[in-house]
Amino acid sequence: MKKIIVILSLLLSATAGFAQVALSPVKIDSLVTISLPKEFTKKDTLGQSVYSGKGQYGYMVVIRAPNAENNAPLKKERDLNKVLQDYIKGIKGQSDGNTLNVRDTTVGHLKAKTFELETDQGAGKQVRNFIIIYTQDITYTFEYYYESLRKDLAQGEYKTYASSLKISPELKRTDQYLSMSKGLSPAAKIGIYGGGALLLVLVIVFFVRKKKQQQLEA
Repeated sequence: MKKIIVILSLLLSATAGFAQVALSPVKIDSLVTISLPKEFTKKDTLGQSVYSGKGQYGYMVVIRAPNAENNAPLKKERDLNKVLQDYIKGIKGQSDGNTLNVRDTTVGHLKAKTFELETDQGAGKQVRNFIIIYTQDITYTFEYYYESLRKDLAQGEYKTYASSLKISPELKRTDQYLSMSKGLSPAAKIGIYGGGALLLVLVIVFFVRKKKQQQLEA
C-alpha cells in the first residue's frame, strides 16, 4: 500500500496543458478493462503496473498492484471493509487532505470503495476521485485528478472514465473474502438475546408464583 501511495504522489504532483482527447478501452489485465486517453503511458514500477494519461480536464491514473504472496485470505466482509478503510487512511495521511463522499459501490460482482480527496498545496484546491477494488491477488486503484476550479467541466469526463470500468464476471466476491455469511446484525443480536433474557425472567416469575400458590393451598 505504501508503494501505491508514493507512486500516486509522484505522478500527480502537477498537471497542465490539457487538450481535448478521446478515451479508448485498455486491458489492465485479462479481468479488468477501463478507458484511457490514447496517448497514455504505462510503466512497471516497484513491481506494479502504472497507467497514466491526460484527459481534457483531468489526469487519469490506474495502478495494478499484486498483493504479497503470503497475504492471508480475508474471511468476512468486515475484513474487506477494514482493508479498504486502512487504504483510505493511508492515502489521506500521505496527502494531508480531506476525504469526502466515502461510499461503497459494486463493480461487476465485486465490492469497491469510492471517495474524493481534496488537497491544497498552495496553488489552489485539487480533487482526486478514487475507486478502490481489492482482491486476494491484486489491488486495483483508479484515480481521476483535477483542479477544483474545473469541477463542473471535469464531472462529465470523470463519469465517462469511471463508467467505462469493466470487471470480468469470473471475479466473484469470494475472490475478495471467503465467507458470504453476514451473520446477525447488532440490532438482531440485541433482539434475540434481549428476548431470550425476558422469556427466562417470565418463566422464573411464573414458577415462583405457582410455588407460592401451592404453599398457600397446602
